[in-house]
Amino acid sequence: MDPSSQQRKQRIAVFDYDGTAISGQSGALFSRYLLRHGYLNPIRALRLFWWGARYVLHLPYRQDEAREQVFGALNEHTPEEISRIMLDFHNSELLRRYRQDAIDEVRKRKEEGCVTLLVSATFQDIAEAAARRLGVDGLVATDMERDERGLYTGKVNGTVVAGPEKTLAVGRWADEHFGPDGWVIAYSYGDHHSDKDLLAASEKAYAVSPGKMLKSAAKRRHWEVLDWK
Repeated sequence: MDPSSQQRKQRIAVFDYDGTAISGQSGALFSRYLLRHGYLNPIRALRLFWWGARYVLHLPYRQDEAREQVFGALNEHTPEEISRIMLDFHNSELLRRYRQDAIDEVRKRKEEGCVTLLVSATFQDIAEAAARRLGVDGLVATDMERDERGLYTGKVNGTVVAGPEKTLAVGRWADEHFGPDGWVIAYSYGDHHSDKDLLAASEKAYAVSPGKMLKSAAKRRHWEVLDWK
């Protein structure tokens, strides 16, 4: 490949959200918020707890299930009300969890000419608030299906943006904005072993305060480890 053509490609810096840009997991925190504010009944809370246990223990689970439980708890609310609930959650629970290192890294990559992109399994409304706080140029997050009246059906629209789907979703976003041959993932940042596919797709990968499995993979693949705790 002509080196000059590689240089002309738009360079993208991709940031994971949970455990990377913020400390903690927004999904678990949102479930607790809903329970505490009376939106989530104990039965749904137990189902979400069981889903989380399977996720942590690497037992079989379905990505859509947790999102369906959350939106099932909110099905009596309009999309506007759900947006307000999510924004209040973000502002009351997540704002204090942002890592200054992440904000500084976004700024650094923008200054060197990268387009910065947030990619997350979290809900679209939460991701939009996160994108504003981080100052990124774009975002890819899990979207929920709506019916012909514009009301949420409680089902995921497409696929949850998690695991290898993060890489595919970034690719679709980049193709739409820069053309199929017009971009390259210059940097990627992730904290969890499920982010390995995204990290492997970039020129320079960073494992951020990684768990044991990702730390081991980072050592094997010579990915730089960052401590943002």
